[in-house]
Amino acid sequence: MNGRNDPCWCGSGEKWKKCHFPDTGAIKNSESSPTLAKDYLRKYQIIIKTDKQIEGIRASSHLASRILDATCAMAKEGVTTQELNDFAHKLHLDAGAIPAPLNYGYPPFPRSICTSLNEVICHGIPNTTTTLAEGDILNIDVTCILRGYYGDCSRMVTIGKVSPEKQLVVDVSHECLMRSIAILKPGIPVSKIGDVIESYATSQNCSVVYQFVGHGTGVEFHEGPQVPHCRNSNSIILVPGMTFTIEPMINAGVNEAVISAKDQWTAKTKDGKPSAQWEHTILITNDGHELLTNWQR
Repeated sequence: MNGRNDPCWCGSGEKWKKCHFPDTGAIKNSESSPTLAKDYLRKYQIIIKTDKQIEGIRASSHLASRILDATCAMAKEGVTTQELNDFAHKLHLDAGAIPAPLNYGYPPFPRSICTSLNEVICHGIPNTTTTLAEGDILNIDVTCILRGYYGDCSRMVTIGKVSPEKQLVVDVSHECLMRSIAILKPGIPVSKIGDVIESYATSQNCSVVYQFVGHGTGVEFHEGPQVPHCRNSNSIILVPGMTFTIEPMINAGVNEAVISAKDQWTAKTKDGKPSAQWEHTILITNDGHELLTNWQR
């Protein structure tokens, strides 16, 4: 902060002296800046987390990562998506956790994880008739509730040898995620995340789905802010104590999703071309960020 008459670091557009003065924005969490925490909740529905909340979210995120890695290791040719769901569901229960997707939303989501295959962008519903086959690409999405806190992550699995087009979206979506995470620190606007993702995706002749976004998480399944993966004008400034997901959905063809009228959940690419997605939950720290989910590619 340069001076009292400079724009406030919170992104309000007001001068610092009329907004958050004398708070410089150099905070650790809501306990060290209750005024900022109240403002972010009121203005943006963003929960700036306490140390206790961060500890709980970290534990749930680590569990989600372990369940995700184990379920991905089980994803082989001949395995049904229902078998993956049942396996992941048991891992939740064994750990004393609850699978957050089960019965979430309206209509209630009917399974414990999402399994999105090939042209399915997200929210694919596991079933007994979908069997993994050579050449498939699959996104598995796991969200745990552990002692009341949420951890959310997803990753891709390739089944045997896949086409160059499918491998491209798998690789580009992962690179988009990691490039966007690399810039995270206090003081940058949410919009920069989408800038980084779309710049790289389009440079590789891929498109970015615009109908779905990352989101705040941790105390609730979905909190503020929304985190668009394409170019946008979201001027909310990242501050320490924010926890949210980044989960870019990258298509080989057009960027539009079509949601199933039958189940009202499954989102597929409009042109039937493949899509891929990777997801982490991240904490903004005082001097950068912490990757709360720690799945391994």
